[in-house]
Amino acid sequence: MPIYEYRCKTCGHTFEELVSGGEVPACPVCRSAETEKLISRCCCHYGSSGDSGAPVPSGGCSGGCAGCSGGSCATCGH
Repeated sequence: MPIYEYRCKTCGHTFEELVSGGEVPACPVCRSAETEKLISRCCCHYGSSGDSGAPVPSGGCSGGCAGCSGGSCATCGH
């Protein structure tokens, strides 16, 4: 099941949820069913210079995951 990012139209809370099929999750804060799926930023991960010759971007990856803006993140470890 994929993880999608949603925003509650009622309270504005943003959250991630595992969903299957066309399921639309309720907001975990206010329990409203009025949620919208967001387009999440993706991040590419490169190996270090010692990993099978994979390129290492200068300055790191700035894309981040859905829960952070890139760099070192205590939540996801990126």
